[in-house]
Amino acid sequence: MTRQPDAPRHVVASTADADTVVRRLTRDGWTVREGFALPSATWDVSTDRLVLHGRVTDQDALHLAVLAAARGAGIVAVCDADSPTGRALVDDLSRLGAVHLGPGGAPAPATAESTDAVAELVPEQRALLDRLAAGDTIAAAAAAEFLSLRTANRRIAEARALFGVRTTREAVLAYLRQRRTTE
Repeated sequence: MTRQPDAPRHVVASTADADTVVRRLTRDGWTVREGFALPSATWDVSTDRLVLHGRVTDQDALHLAVLAAARGAGIVAVCDADSPTGRALVDDLSRLGAVHLGPGGAPAPATAESTDAVAELVPEQRALLDRLAAGDTIAAAAAAEFLSLRTANRRIAEARALFGVRTTREAVLAYLRQRRTTE
């Protein structure tokens, strides 16, 4: 399987900066769409060379942008990187790969995480993280894997510790990023 290059991830301060990035990506062969909702039912869209762009002003837009990036789409987000929402966006996107601040800016510092944490996961943890990435709740993932909720929560807590993150969402994003780089 040929590994696709990482999708571009940009957080810019203005619509004009976003237009600059979008024009450059279009010239480079990327398909650009406005909004962060993915048109495809297929989970992995990394081979589609799709870039989604728009404003991120609230948690809903932030979640859609990060989910699209986790599924392999490129992102051009107009957001104040110093606001709480902007910091959360940059932090979450950084777990997936390099994030460029500004239209041609340098990548934001990457978050620290174990580079081979996926290899250290037990099969139950991988299955739970796969189900969480697909949108299941912890309870639904536990039931589907024939685990008690308590055991599922323990396995996910162990995965969070392994990835060096605080939240389950961060663990899922780190898992997706590392799994993609090892495929």
